[in-house]
Amino acid sequence: MARNTGPVWRISRRLNFSILETGEELTKRAYIPGQHGSAAKRIKQSNYGQQKAEKQKIRHMYGLSEKQFYNTYLKASKMEGVTGTNLLIMLESRVDNLVYRMGFARTRRAARQLVNHGHILVNGKKVDIPSAMVKPGSTIEVKESMRNNAAIAEALEATVSTKDFVNVDKDNRKGTYVRIPERKELNLEVNETLIIEYYNR
Repeated sequence: MARNTGPVWRISRRLNFSILETGEELTKRAYIPGQHGSAAKRIKQSNYGQQKAEKQKIRHMYGLSEKQFYNTYLKASKMEGVTGTNLLIMLESRVDNLVYRMGFARTRRAARQLVNHGHILVNGKKVDIPSAMVKPGSTIEVKESMRNNAAIAEALEATVSTKDFVNVDKDNRKGTYVRIPERKELNLEVNETLIIEYYNR
């Protein structure tokens, strides 16, 4: 299955989960999408349904295709430690996600576009692959010709605070991936154990 490029809010309402992590999608219409969504009740899910829904939450949140997500899971399963936590850390260490976490873009989709178009430098070198993994201690910056871009300026202005595992110099459009994030710093609505159960079924 290819990466979804359709309406994010509709997916959020279907999963009853804020993919943008802001809660905006569920504020206006907290019911499922569709013509009769407001009158329909959410069907109680089976164990398999819950596991699949949890996978879809994270996959859509980080904007990965099914194949990309599964390959990331396989790599996480071969690492030392807890597979579910490893999976989330790997997703957080993607360059597009870190561009989003640093506030250079308002959404992960916008961050992915910045990377795709070659506007992001990692340790001084251009990176145009959104899935590229970044090591702690690395610097991420917007290339000089884009530092006065209005969309980036608006995104930084809208960013009230950032996660503790990144440091950001808003004036110079530059940030540092300080350390690997702790589980408690990531989305607490996600139950990554269900994802592991889904792939181990």
